[in-house]
Amino acid sequence: MKNLKIIFAAIIILQSCSSGKNNENTQEDTIKQEFLADIKTEKPQLSNQEQELTLSGKVECDPNKVVYYTPLISGIVERTYFSLGDKVQKGQTMLNLRSSELSSLQSELVIARRSLQSAEAMYEDRLISERELIEARAEYEKLRSSIALYGENIGGGVFAVKSPMTGFVVAKNASSGSTVSEGDDPLFTIADLSNVWVIANVYAGDLQSVKQGMSVEITTLAYPNEIFYGKIDALSQVFDPEEKVLKARIVMNNKELKFKPEMSVVVRLRVGAGLAPAHQGNNEEGDRKEGDRKGRPYVLAVPSDALIFDDNKYFVVVETTSEKFEIKEIQLQGHYQKTSYIRSGLSENDNVVVKNQLLVYSELKGK
Repeated sequence: MKNLKIIFAAIIILQSCSSGKNNENTQEDTIKQEFLADIKTEKPQLSNQEQELTLSGKVECDPNKVVYYTPLISGIVERTYFSLGDKVQKGQTMLNLRSSELSSLQSELVIARRSLQSAEAMYEDRLISERELIEARAEYEKLRSSIALYGENIGGGVFAVKSPMTGFVVAKNASSGSTVSEGDDPLFTIADLSNVWVIANVYAGDLQSVKQGMSVEITTLAYPNEIFYGKIDALSQVFDPEEKVLKARIVMNNKELKFKPEMSVVVRLRVGAGLAPAHQGNNEEGDRKEGDRKGRPYVLAVPSDALIFDDNKYFVVVETTSEKFEIKEIQLQGHYQKTSYIRSGLSENDNVVVKNQLLVYSELKGK
């Protein structure tokens, strides 16, 4: 009787264990199905590899819209009427310059005016010929035009220098009391900043990727949240002897005056042509060859988030059949933004896990 009680108790324990195990399996199956339902896969895209090339650059004035005022006569600056960065109008007085040379010219002009007035009176009285009158008039106009080159004659050897154009003062080398000589550095520089040049530095190693007409994106620390778009207008064919770079010119509209001369900028351009056109029928091989002839070989592209970096190698998880997965090691060609380009290890028909791939990878590695 005692033995029967022991056997009965053992049967109950076994049944209880079996029932618990079945409940555990059921729970595991439920969790697995919920996990699998949250997995997402994508096929690699056939793409022309895009890369981003970053160039340093700076803003410069359009030299065709810049005027430099170089002193034409020696003298002393009596007063200036402008500051660096000021906007000035054409004809606005910039500075007064006193010059002994100009004083002599003004004296000559007074004498020439009196001579002209005398010649006109004598011509009316038939005392001189018309030719002599014309010569007197020409001498006066010559002196008057010469003085006008220096500015507006105020008198006393002082003339006012006027702005030759409307624009902004981008350089100032004159101050009250300073002495100037004929041919010195410009006293001031005025530029029209409605259009400016962005000059980007292209090093020899990047030359094959930079072409005239390419679209670029320009950013600057002054406007961190803005991107300005332009095109390479010209590419120099001669290396700068000091910086050892070629200069790429980008003409930018600057009506809002956000670009300032000498401002540093970052110029980015995309190397590549983006996604290949969708394939139709059995023309895939033909499309590949066409891409090769254009110098833009196709590669496979996947979202960068799908990559798993482990043990100094890159892997992806691929769904082989329904709810069956395997790990594939891949070789990278490069990255651009959120896209990674695959050199080897994948085929176009692979279903790459792009969501919850780390969980699947860990599960497969643990088996």
